[in-house]
Amino acid sequence: MALAVMIGAFGAHGLKPHLDAYSLDVYKTANFYHFIHGVALFLVLILQGKTSAKLLNISYALFIGGLILFSGSLYVLSLKILFPGIPGWMGAITPLGGLLFIGGWVLIALHFFKKNMD
Repeated sequence: MALAVMIGAFGAHGLKPHLDAYSLDVYKTANFYHFIHGVALFLVLILQGKTSAKLLNISYALFIGGLILFSGSLYVLSLKILFPGIPGWMGAITPLGGLLFIGGWVLIALHFFKKNMD
């Protein structure tokens, strides 16, 4: 979460004068999802408590992967205006990260469903 704050502050203060409105919006989207899924990681850790639930472990890994692929690719793509050499195919990675996020949330829901069925 500290990294999300630092990256957000860097975007708001360091990059804002150098990015166009679209690139800044992409950066803000990356940071927003970074924050939400940083909180989700804490949620999974709290839910795990002293047990090691398999669905929650997988959910945690999916959130980490989603942070890297979704937020990471958007952070990089938002800098394309400053670094034109960034390949356009990076945009194809973003939806994969979104799928990982979705998978993580579905597994949390399945964990609760399974827990309530026991």
